[in-house]
Amino acid sequence: MKRTVFYIVALLIATVIVAALPISGEEKIYEDVIRLHVLAASDSEEDQALKLAVRDEILAVYAEELACASDVEAAEREIGVLCHEIEKTAQGVVKAAGYAYPVTVEYGEEDYPTREYGTYTFPAGSYRSLRVVIGDGVGANWWCVLYPPLCLDMAIDRTPADDALAVGLSPEEHRIITGGSDGGYRVKFKALELLEGVFRNRER
Repeated sequence: MKRTVFYIVALLIATVIVAALPISGEEKIYEDVIRLHVLAASDSEEDQALKLAVRDEILAVYAEELACASDVEAAEREIGVLCHEIEKTAQGVVKAAGYAYPVTVEYGEEDYPTREYGTYTFPAGSYRSLRVVIGDGVGANWWCVLYPPLCLDMAIDRTPADDALAVGLSPEEHRIITGGSDGGYRVKFKALELLEGVFRNRER
């Protein structure tokens, strides 16, 4: 019994360690990507529709301009200049829809879960983030990749084109988010499979 507990604890510790190990190039993704995060006032059908209307207007007005940025630092500077204007634009959408919700737009670091867009996977972690909060922001949220310019594809649930991914991302980063056969999360999953195999062999 004690041996079984020991192996269970050892496996759990090893699993946590392996899962935390960075993939080569993964850490750069957090530095080279800017996310857009829009939070609805509530989960009501009306507030969710309002969230999408705010999203659509922000993308229609600013996405193309940010897409012209030469690199992530240039995109970040542009967002800094536009942040107050983006807030006013979002507030205008809310007011035009007949709501009195305040809108807050902030730019900074924010934690994101792992998210798949078609065949692309962006790992969980802390990203540069343009955060748009409608009202109390307690409703279901929507997020995408603002830079490189993938939001327009994600807004209509379409897999982004490879040429869009090439903007601002290195070949290694592109390989990771597209799940290259020689790397990405498959490395972690394989390690976990091996650990589980060792555990099963010990129990026989």
